[in-house]
Amino acid sequence: MIDLLVAGAGPAGWTAAIAAATRGLEVVVVEPREGTLDKACGEGLMPATVEALARLGVHPHGRPFHGIRYLADGVEARGRFATPALGVRRTRLHEALEARATALGVRRVEGRVRDPRQDADGVRAAGLRARWMIAADGLHSPTRRALGLDRPVRAPLRRGLRRHVVCAPWASTVDVHWGDDLEAYVTPVDEELVGVALLYGETARRRGGDGPSFDRLLGTFPALEAHLRDAPSGSAPRGAGPFQARSRQRVAGRILLVGDAAGYVDALTGEGTKLAVLGAIAAVDALGSGRPEAWERSWRRLWLPYWGATTGLLALSRPPALRRALPRVLRRAPWLFDAALRVLAR
Repeated sequence: MIDLLVAGAGPAGWTAAIAAATRGLEVVVVEPREGTLDKACGEGLMPATVEALARLGVHPHGRPFHGIRYLADGVEARGRFATPALGVRRTRLHEALEARATALGVRRVEGRVRDPRQDADGVRAAGLRARWMIAADGLHSPTRRALGLDRPVRAPLRRGLRRHVVCAPWASTVDVHWGDDLEAYVTPVDEELVGVALLYGETARRRGGDGPSFDRLLGTFPALEAHLRDAPSGSAPRGAGPFQARSRQRVAGRILLVGDAAGYVDALTGEGTKLAVLGAIAAVDALGSGRPEAWERSWRRLWLPYWGATTGLLALSRPPALRRALPRVLRRAPWLFDAALRVLAR
């Protein structure tokens, strides 16, 4: 019987595997997809995430950035981090995590965790028997559903599209362009590559007919579109969402839900990978202490600041007039922007 079975080879799953392996545990990661995994996301790692990964011996190649810049109607507001963040292509992050895990003896096997069964001594899933299981199988977690832990979501649903563009980054920040029910995030991820992520709600989706294309959404930001018009594409558009996911609890016997599987609100504040990495480490710490129930308390400490910041910003930005006013407000009160980023960076 192995010590830990991890369902999912995303950032949460690999981080949990690495954290457990550094404790001397035998770990197997189960993932249905082969090779290096990609995902539509903003690809920015907050300072706390960069530091946590470094402590685990993970140093992904990327492009540092030093803050966030909001732009709307020719007005910009800039907030700075106390220490640098890092823009990292999702595939490079996956490669760095898997390489570190493999060096520590973690095994990856192809398979699906569909219906885990557990008893007083362990968990059986995907043909494996383990003392513990961490489910890091994403926003639409099959494990969460199999355990009956899905919680209804009533908030307006939002989705995202992402594409890379081959050009030198023109700012030392992540730029967020605000539109009506739509944001464009531009993240420097390499010396000659930027990632452009578009997050949109139902109003923007309906404007796109059967489904908005990346180019159609980008066209609502004429200045950004003009800047990128002659730049070669670095990847095909990739979609994600709907974003909201909730779970009734994060600990079910010998199974712990981590990352997006544990709950997610929206990508608006860019904290998804931070929750995944810091949460995975905290969940393994709970197992290492012999108190898996401690993960529930640790999750709440991580979740509440994210939930408060994200739901608050979503509520403030829902009326179009407030969305466009946000950069003006933060430009007049840069201390407020810096303070908000200090919370997000932790």
